[in-house]
Amino acid sequence: MNWNISSPTATFIGLDNYREWFTAEATRTIVSNTVIFTVCSVAGSMLLGLGLALLLDQKLRGRNLVRSFMFAPFVISGAAIGVAFQFVFDPQFGLIKDLLARVGVAAPDFYQQQGWALFMVTLTYIWKNMGYSFVIYLAALQGRRADLDEAAEIDGASGWTHFRKVLLPQLRPTTFFLSITVLLNSVQVFDIINVMTRGGPVGIGTTTLVYQVYQETFVNSRAGYGATVATILFVCLLVLTVVQVRIMDRGQQA
Repeated sequence: MNWNISSPTATFIGLDNYREWFTAEATRTIVSNTVIFTVCSVAGSMLLGLGLALLLDQKLRGRNLVRSFMFAPFVISGAAIGVAFQFVFDPQFGLIKDLLARVGVAAPDFYQQQGWALFMVTLTYIWKNMGYSFVIYLAALQGRRADLDEAAEIDGASGWTHFRKVLLPQLRPTTFFLSITVLLNSVQVFDIINVMTRGGPVGIGTTTLVYQVYQETFVNSRAGYGATVATILFVCLLVLTVVQVRIMDRGQQA
């Protein structure tokens, strides 16, 4: 449909919106941004969350306070975190610039260079979201079978062998659950990108598919084209979820 969101009428145009999206020069950049942001966010959040869960599952002094501190960013608004991290990455007065200057390294301009801008929003989102993976992994670790740990200890298994042969198989359902939920959350990220870069620099430097839906629908008033992008995004997520479920089913049957 060709529909201006402020208009009471819409015009049927067949598949023209899909044809336009698949042939547009910006599509490759936007899809690339989405894939890079999503893959790095999912991998970073889950690996850091698992590492923190393994560390804070130990009997350490003050661990409950640290657990609360690590989970706190997840419940804070993404817009608030985006504003705070604008100061962290500020090219003139930011914390990153100050830290790099102490070791004699010049800080990149995170707001003018496309690759660094995407790195900035990805890192900010990982910091916000890793508390979620951390809590889920921690709950799974605390519910694992103690007899398997004791058997591994009696057999003299090394720390790496214990992690690979005992812990990881027990965490497989949790990892599968997180891979789906973190993936879906990452693809929907809008607030951090909107606050920190508004989809830029250079026009679409950090624009993802979900941000393009917003941009086309509410900024460019092309609701029909925005709905087309949303439909493509939905189909991609549906296919990814089905593939993940199939892989998990085969793993359980093996």
